Amino acid sequence: MLARIQQALVLLLAAAAAGWWYWCFRHGHALWSLAMPAVIVAGYLATLACEFTWMLSTYERGDVLRPRLGQIFRAWITEATIGPAVFLWWQPFRSRVIPDRLTPRPCGRRGMVFVHGFFCNRGVWTRWLRRTDRNFVAVDLEPAFGSIDRYGDAIGQAVDRITQSTGMTPIVVAHSMGGLAVRAWLASDGQADKVHRVVTIATPHAGTRAARYAGSRNGAQMAEGSAWLAELAAREDPKVRPRFVCFWGHCDNIVFPVRSAMLDGADNRHLTATPHVRMVFHRDIFAAVMALADDDAVPSH
Repeated sequence: MLARIQQALVLLLAAAAAGWWYWCFRHGHALWSLAMPAVIVAGYLATLACEFTWMLSTYERGDVLRPRLGQIFRAWITEATIGPAVFLWWQPFRSRVIPDRLTPRPCGRRGMVFVHGFFCNRGVWTRWLRRTDRNFVAVDLEPAFGSIDRYGDAIGQAVDRITQSTGMTPIVVAHSMGGLAVRAWLASDGQADKVHRVVTIATPHAGTRAARYAGSRNGAQMAEGSAWLAELAAREDPKVRPRFVCFWGHCDNIVFPVRSAMLDGADNRHLTATPHVRMVFHRDIFAAVMALADDDAVPSH
């Protein structure tokens, strides 16, 4: 469903631009034809700038992690360049191009399950799916704006499929809201041994202020201080936490205060000057996941 929503948005933008260009050239206003694309780009950049400004305002004075302006500018530029590829191409039009990779019999190599975040689908993992030579399943979480608790079946089925394919418990890699969906599934299922390790990327483990305005059920659940987050923490098995590796960044323009992406009891790893969506493609995360997949040791509580 989300792919269709994003397809409609892309086609609406294209139709509006085409109509504007037609009107401009027909009436001899060629220079004005650049106005609409300029407004769209400027609006996009301004929205990102507002996100980074809001994020920066959540830091206390003297915080050693407070990013420098140069780091924020770098994060703003990298987020601006990766966003169109994700939201205007990979997710709307290419999300099913790379199918899940499953062998008919156990292959003896640990596989992976990929879980996307809010307003995303499996297309966000396109670069990962191209690079990895392991078996994988990339889920689509539906309904897109429903309760996070409803995503457990899709995650559980994906874990079972990859386990049957490889003969080994998988690495679960989750971005943003996807990390909360994995935690909720583990808490409701009560069987942490179904996964080898869980890697979360920019997940609002303690909520985010940006979710105040999401306007959806899952958005309200991700809000800082939500009752749902407190209930989730209360029903989790503390023995699961050491299996988590949580990547977070001090320039995250969606999850802030930025320390909200850290999880007590987990292996929390910081990324410098890396914004929210761009974090998915960080080479250090890919390298870490590959290393974890080859490591048979599982941390104990």
